Amino acid sequence: MADTLTGAEEQAVESAAHAARLDHVSKAFGGPGGRQLVLDDITLDVAPGEFVCLLGASGCGKSTLLNLVAGLDKPSAGSIATPGGRPALMFQEHALFPWLTAGKNIELALRLRGLPREERRPEAERLLSLVRLGGAYGKRVHELSGGMRQRVALARALAQDSRLLLMDEPFAALDAITRDVLHDELTRIWSETGLSVLFVTHNVREAVRLAERVVLLSSRPGRINREWRIGIPQPRRIEDAAVADLSVEITEELRGEIRRHGQH
Repeated sequence: MADTLTGAEEQAVESAAHAARLDHVSKAFGGPGGRQLVLDDITLDVAPGEFVCLLGASGCGKSTLLNLVAGLDKPSAGSIATPGGRPALMFQEHALFPWLTAGKNIELALRLRGLPREERRPEAERLLSLVRLGGAYGKRVHELSGGMRQRVALARALAQDSRLLLMDEPFAALDAITRDVLHDELTRIWSETGLSVLFVTHNVREAVRLAERVVLLSSRPGRINREWRIGIPQPRRIEDAAVADLSVEITEELRGEIRRHGQH
């Protein structure tokens, strides 16, 4: 008779196969106008170490989907599993506490993680160095540029020691040059750490620049419309011809989706 796996062994096997698994997930919100279906029958796997971008028009449910994976809300139907534990989440706004220094913002996440007090400052300094902010431990939020604040927010997300990083348009508010620099930094950190990343954006070139796989959601209700495997070697530049060519193809698909649903 074949040996059967224990619950812990089954979880270990699942964790090795998937960083996140969404199985026929739907989400509806109720309101005065009745029930509104936002996401419909989403099935998606994110492999360990994979970088996946969710792309779609505004209002298609991208952020809602990310919140469901983060455990901030529950699906109306279907199931979500993150076998490696609770994901880390990075928002569009840095959400740093202005009365704390950069280092203390990171230490707060380390404390919530349960790291002993004496280990927090060295770990916070290590994470700041990882995001190329060595020496910024004592700087206040108002002393940091927008790009530096997002680096601290990234370091704070990494402080949660999760194997799955969820990113909700984290660079959307930055100027083009700063955003491009942070694309490079994120690609480097992803490569060095082996993290799985699920990244939400409405910027097609950003998606092609960063991801191994781009998943296009239809307009509301959000459904998986199409996927692209990105075979362009890293490091990529946003102005590379191959990035531009694939961006044109995906943009045309996105425009067609918007036209079909009468959005502007």
